[in-house]
Amino acid sequence: MTKDEVIRELELYGNPDTKRILMIHGACEPFYGIKVQDLKKIAKKVKQDYQLSLDLFETGNSDAMYLAGLIADAERMTKDDLQNWAQKAYWYMISEYTVAWIAAESNFGFELALKWIDSKQENIASTGWSTLSSLVAIKEDEYFDMGKLKELLSRVKSKIQLAPNRVKYTMNGYVISLGASIVSLTEESMCVAKHIGKVHVDMGETACNVPFAPEYLQKIIDKGRVGKKRKTARC
Repeated sequence: MTKDEVIRELELYGNPDTKRILMIHGACEPFYGIKVQDLKKIAKKVKQDYQLSLDLFETGNSDAMYLAGLIADAERMTKDDLQNWAQKAYWYMISEYTVAWIAAESNFGFELALKWIDSKQENIASTGWSTLSSLVAIKEDEYFDMGKLKELLSRVKSKIQLAPNRVKYTMNGYVISLGASIVSLTEESMCVAKHIGKVHVDMGETACNVPFAPEYLQKIIDKGRVGKKRKTARC
């Protein structure tokens, strides 16, 4: 399918109620307001398509940008592609999910994540932390420098309460993902989770809450799911 054909298909799935909810969360015009399950239907029809994913992301339409992530060929994504996406992802559903997922599945995820978390731009820094969370969830432990992961955990411990809203949220997510994904760091992650306690993030008029990391981690431990890796960052 061409970009224009996909856009016409997207328009058919537009839902006013979904659009209203997404706008409360941060989406801006132009977009149609499409449920994720419907975007996945289109993705199944389109299949993986590197160039089409780039073209869709460039439209600036939130629905198209999310779909771009579902059909992206992560292994073909270049550093420039990913940096461009990170710069243009204007709200968290795109920056912390679409971009972070594809970055984590690409050949440059860890390198870019470390670069992004140092950004002064809130959306890029949060993309970096979210990318790290996805990386530890899908990559085998041997992929990582454990000393670096511990260093990042210490950084969260000392910096999270003064970080911008979405950076706080994704730092908290990193603590949970690290503890859930890497057995040797579960205990240390739990200690940090207890130290930082309740993380307060301004979620606007949404009904969303920040996961309480100690409780969330404990549930994963109790279910015996620690160390279980996912096949893909995308979901």
